[in-house]
Amino acid sequence: MKHFAKLAGLGLPVMLVVAGVFSSPAAAQVPVVAPVVVDTAVPIIVSVVKPKPKPNGIAKFEGFVLNSNIAQITARAKGNDATIQTFSLSPGASAKMQQIVDKGGFQYGDKVTVYYDPATMRALKFKGKPSKPI
Repeated sequence: MKHFAKLAGLGLPVMLVVAGVFSSPAAAQVPVVAPVVVDTAVPIIVSVVKPKPKPNGIAKFEGFVLNSNIAQITARAKGNDATIQTFSLSPGASAKMQQIVDKGGFQYGDKVTVYYDPATMRALKFKGKPSKPI
């Protein structure tokens, strides 16, 4: 057994030298990738967005009627339940409201769109379909 250990001890370094001499050198693998050329200097315009012209001095309020009469209309905002606005009616809007009141008027919760002057909070016109009176 001792002879076998001596032979193995002497033979191991010799075998490593022989393996190193007859082996080929290792080379790193480098992938070959062609560069992609992209021109980012020119923007691509699909279409031009044109803003919708709004009449000067008129704002729009969409909501649900809380109360209305021939002098004013009170409405709750469509998207925000905490916003409540009261608008006094212009003479033209008041005449239209009188016709609606004669037929039964707006009921609580009817949808309405009020076009008003933001400086005076006066409703110039309104749109909405009154529901049937109770």
